[in-house]
Amino acid sequence: MSSQIILPRILQVGAGASEELPNVLASLNCSRPLIITDRMMVELGYAESLKACLLQRSISADVFSDTVPEPTVGSIQAGVEQVRNGDYDCIVALGGGSPIDSAKAISILARFGGVMSDYKFPRIVNESGIPVIAVPTTAGTGSEATRFTIITDETSDEKMLCVGIGFMPVAALVDYNLTLTVPARTTADTGIDALTHAMESYVSQKANLYSDSQALAAMRLLGPNLRTSYKDGTNKPAREAMMLGSTLAGIAFSAASVALVHGMSRPIGAAFHVPHGLSNAMLLPTITEFSIPSAPERYADCARAMGVADEADTTDSANQKLLKELYALNEELQVPTPGGFGIDRAKFFELIPTMAQQALASGSPGNNPRVPTAQQIAALYENLW
Repeated sequence: MSSQIILPRILQVGAGASEELPNVLASLNCSRPLIITDRMMVELGYAESLKACLLQRSISADVFSDTVPEPTVGSIQAGVEQVRNGDYDCIVALGGGSPIDSAKAISILARFGGVMSDYKFPRIVNESGIPVIAVPTTAGTGSEATRFTIITDETSDEKMLCVGIGFMPVAALVDYNLTLTVPARTTADTGIDALTHAMESYVSQKANLYSDSQALAAMRLLGPNLRTSYKDGTNKPAREAMMLGSTLAGIAFSAASVALVHGMSRPIGAAFHVPHGLSNAMLLPTITEFSIPSAPERYADCARAMGVADEADTTDSANQKLLKELYALNEELQVPTPGGFGIDRAKFFELIPTMAQQALASGSPGNNPRVPTAQQIAALYENLW
């Protein structure tokens, strides 16, 4: 059986990749960009740096900086209106996963109209929106290389998964220099997010030879460098490895899909406003322990790729080392429990049945090596607490 692999048309990778933006726009015949970002990127001067880089080539750019973490239907609407009312032929998405996801959604809505729920899975969006050039500033979501976007419907607290070629950026400029100022907390959360992408794509029931190669390469980069990046954000070799690992992990899960961790993570994020990477980090050890019995060899491969086990280890030994590593990572990187994050226990347990149904409805748990029932998902939420 064949597998369809969808990638950005251009991948510019390495130090200074973001400075190639004018050349990339020229190669795409684009000259009127709107930079979609967040206020932090404006405050740090990254948006102004991109504008200055473009001005050197006589390209002027406007900036829309009102995206928010965990984007919602309401938060992207002003961006949709600005694109509709402007004379833009492309969007430059600058920031972490939230600005890039926002830009993807704005690209489709500005061109085709409707509301975001019109485009949520199981609909597959293959129509091409306004071209998006992604410039990631965190090593985490891999959104610059995926055919997915996630937008929350604030009226129902549903995190809508939207899928299709239409959400794939035409270009991605992967410049690890932009991650050197990322705070330790964000480094931890986004780094574990990338590791989750790599692991889930490798154990996914939709995994294929191509996604396997990308996932294993990602884990070899992420596993040995996550702690270093967290402890010393100025370590360029570690930051470079994390940035490329994040992109490869994005390519992997775009080709193989994610699984149970992501299915259960989205409802926590939507209901309690937990950042996506952090809710993944909370869940990863618990869900890995639940899933190992159905794919022990695959999880053992993950342990070896991450460098916590070697070929001399048996499958069982490798998996025990993997679990030990995941729990240790959460402790060392100070990943809180739901209660430690500040979630109210009564509210959490009250919403468990709803969250379990939302997780199943997302489709992601069906890709897991061990496919859970709603009752099992509810029990896993209880165990997570």
